[in-house]
Amino acid sequence: MKAFTTDAQRWQAVEARDTSAAGHFVYAVRTTGVYCHPGCKSRRAKRENVEFFNDAAGAEAAGYRACRRCMAKPGDNRRADLVARACRLLESSDTPPSLDQLGVQLAVSPFHLHRLFKAETGLTPKAYASAFRARRLRERLGDGQSSVTDAIYEAGYNSNSRFYESADQRLGMRPRDYQAGGAGATIHFAIGQCFLGAILVAQSEKGICAILLGDDPEALLEQLQDQFPKARLIGGDAGYEQLIAEVVGFIEAPALGLELPLDVQGTAFQERVWQALREVPVGSRVSYTDIAERIGAPKAVRAVAMACAANHIAVAIPCHRVVRRDGDISGYRWGVERKQQLLARETALS
Repeated sequence: MKAFTTDAQRWQAVEARDTSAAGHFVYAVRTTGVYCHPGCKSRRAKRENVEFFNDAAGAEAAGYRACRRCMAKPGDNRRADLVARACRLLESSDTPPSLDQLGVQLAVSPFHLHRLFKAETGLTPKAYASAFRARRLRERLGDGQSSVTDAIYEAGYNSNSRFYESADQRLGMRPRDYQAGGAGATIHFAIGQCFLGAILVAQSEKGICAILLGDDPEALLEQLQDQFPKARLIGGDAGYEQLIAEVVGFIEAPALGLELPLDVQGTAFQERVWQALREVPVGSRVSYTDIAERIGAPKAVRAVAMACAANHIAVAIPCHRVVRRDGDISGYRWGVERKQQLLARETALS
């Protein structure tokens, strides 16, 4: 019998999609919040984003959800199909149907549909429809074929003025700047060092939009470029070095707080999770379940884990304070070792 006791052996099995390793362990992907059998046919993740667990229970305790491709259970497909049909109705309608209308078309009660939809996607049907319209608007503006006004109406917005009230939140910049491929967005950044290693701090006109941690400064810059591929990035500004010094000081002593605005851009659900995280006191620890309950979505534990994995603003949005229900330290976008260091420092200083 093959041994799959070390991470190296397990990763080799994942790379080979070795079905004989099933039952010995599961692997989880931090960037997606999903765990899989070693033989899963899904697209292979990068090694640095993967962690291993002895079984599915361990992965779920850490906040991961089962892969629908390789770990579907009886009933899962029916629920997923119902939610998928609801998504198609929301996406294909000129005016998003109400919850009652969706229930009639899908032959289920509105209450059941609302509960199931939120459990599966982390969003209500209304929030999903809003996010889809925003995505469609970005596509319309990005194709260069539509005027701003036409794009707004083609995306399903019935009112020009109503859209403009929240245009910055939907696009992260003015509509005309977005239409120009983000050419109007300027992001300043600086790279320094802290007790956690290399740190990159980036700031848009609205506030800090990224705090990235790692070992390689060049890799951090590549992450920033991937996050904002069409923005104008400006580094090495002498005046900006003071800002990174302030952020490093905050990371060294988080109890002092960070009196700088944040430019937070995510889905409605992600932003609710991130706001809840910012309310967790220094030195405290919470579970994914705790956060799900705090935002009023107690069954969306896996979606909370995914929102934590999607966070680009380290420490200021303190996803490192989220641990497993048993108190053990789980995965972290910037490495479990950094998470342990942050928690240890906060405990010592609190």
